[in-house]
Amino acid sequence: MIEITAWLIRDQSAVFLCGETVECLITFTNPSLPEHRISQSNSDILENLAWATVQIHCYCNSTIQDRGVSGLETANPIHKNVSGSTSLNASNQLKGEVLKSTVPKILFCDLRLSPGESRQFMFRETLSMNTPPTYRGVMVKYYYKITVATQRVGSTVQALHIPIRVLPLPPINCSDETITLNDESNEDLAPNNPFIEKKKAPSKIEYALHYLQNITARRRPNFYLISNKRGKVGRFCIFKPIYKLGEDIVGTLDFSCGTVKCAQLSVTLQCEEIVKKKTVEHSNAPNQEKDNVLTPAGRITNYTKHHEVCLGLLQTQMIIPIPLHVTPTFDTDLVDVRWRLHFQFVTSTNEELNMEINKDTLEWQAPTDISIETMIWNLPVTIYPTAPVHIPQASGTYTLNIK
Repeated sequence: MIEITAWLIRDQSAVFLCGETVECLITFTNPSLPEHRISQSNSDILENLAWATVQIHCYCNSTIQDRGVSGLETANPIHKNVSGSTSLNASNQLKGEVLKSTVPKILFCDLRLSPGESRQFMFRETLSMNTPPTYRGVMVKYYYKITVATQRVGSTVQALHIPIRVLPLPPINCSDETITLNDESNEDLAPNNPFIEKKKAPSKIEYALHYLQNITARRRPNFYLISNKRGKVGRFCIFKPIYKLGEDIVGTLDFSCGTVKCAQLSVTLQCEEIVKKKTVEHSNAPNQEKDNVLTPAGRITNYTKHHEVCLGLLQTQMIIPIPLHVTPTFDTDLVDVRWRLHFQFVTSTNEELNMEINKDTLEWQAPTDISIETMIWNLPVTIYPTAPVHIPQASGTYTLNIK
């Protein structure tokens, strides 16, 4: 028997940004023989593995492709895996199709281990910048696995899968913030010192994290006047439109300027999953077709929610935490994931709500029944990823026994 053990070097978090380097330590061990067992020949002692490879797979599991919705191509040429079929595909029985995969790295060929002997190998691979992030939606799912495949002499191919989470990179603009990260104008004016090492140019990941810190820390309050056909309800203020995973969306509501009473308020953080369906419009001619038209059809998933009875309040605030396990805003050829704040205002124009409080008793008798109207409003927000070290997601140790 041979035991394969794999664990990530970054053990405190199995989360990576697109373009980061994934490091995994893989150990092949031949356990010691029991004391009561006596080996009759050398072949009973040595364990032989023919080969072992490691690579990273990105899988796409879509219910649309499984159901065969008319008009949607089940195999987009962009999503096809260009690599040919190998013996590894027989052992790779995970759900979905392989969207992208790295080049397999051969760890060894013809490895022989005696009882109690072990061999360690280091796997290092850089994730592509253009791959989709890890996403588990309603109709589309993207997930990543580090696949350690090996074959024992005379046996079938077996694979060990290590899951990792991949976050998308924020769209970087060439601004002054990113330029200051590598600003060496002051060093050029200083006298040259041959004993001081020159600073290395920052990588794309450092640029992305620096830009992410600046763009999410910048506050730009936006005010929205909320009104319906009856009149003004209030004014909403949100301090910034861009947030990171783990942050709180903070906003204030001012009802002092309203002419319509707001009895109840609820705000929900929603993820909007828009699947890009391709429909083909046929013209009158039998052999002519019109261009493909993208018709979005999506699903809504609710996350954190703020609910409050605000009748009689002049001002209030809301705090919506963004979970760390959700996927930030991203867009691919198959799906577009967006985020928004879903507001529901329960308003009323009942005259009994405008009654003044009795100054002697300081009491107000609320009416038993009031006529209400529900108003819905959606406010788009942008969610960017955070630094992977800020997401506590232990990787653990993964083991495979080959008998």
